[in-house]
Amino acid sequence: MLLSTNDHGQGGLASEAEESAALFRLMTWLSPSFPVGSFSYSSGIEWAVEAGDIADMTTLQQWLAAMLLEGAGFCDGILLCHAYRAASAMDGPMLNDVAELAAAFVPSRERHLETTAQGRAFVEIARSAWNCEALDLLASHVAGPVAYPVAVGVLAAGHRIPPALTLHAFLHATTSNWISASVRLIPLGQTDSQRVLAALESVIAATAEKSFDASLDDLASATFRADIASMRHEAQYTRLFRS
Repeated sequence: MLLSTNDHGQGGLASEAEESAALFRLMTWLSPSFPVGSFSYSSGIEWAVEAGDIADMTTLQQWLAAMLLEGAGFCDGILLCHAYRAASAMDGPMLNDVAELAAAFVPSRERHLETTAQGRAFVEIARSAWNCEALDLLASHVAGPVAYPVAVGVLAAGHRIPPALTLHAFLHATTSNWISASVRLIPLGQTDSQRVLAALESVIAATAEKSFDASLDDLASATFRADIASMRHEAQYTRLFRS
């Protein structure tokens, strides 16, 4: 558990400093204020609200639970973990394979834009302020677009932030962004939005556990309605979001 040590000797202080640095960096990189443009995307939720699939706190919670456990959350978690391991091993060819798979696996044009635009912005900002050898590895071996979870996994590996902590923080940030979009779309009150996030705590943990040890062969999605939503959003007459 983060910051759980009671040893105040030299080793304990060093461990606490490492944990504090990891927490600081994850909170910075995955904060809504980190300029990757996450506020511009809803992952198809905008169409789902217009279609009546999401209408209140209960239906939003059900939709997001499915997206986490059986859809984008689970798949992005797997891709993040494998990008992290490839970067940790400084395995450029494997990292390229993961990056290509991540860019190809998205179900719609808008979801491709969403993940690759955020990935590109994340890498550019990270190279300016948080550069590391893992980012050099990414630049030298991956010529195509970089999906957002791949970018996060590479940077976390480069700074030796524990992978399980990185994964959980990433899924929490992703869910929070989905809820933030829903607040503006349903509309949903701030208190109810926090109730949804609290209710999804165990779902986020289960998704992290499910994806942490999964292989790339386990990549699969069963959220067909969410995939359709991301496709139909492209032709939605009025929209607030890019996806």
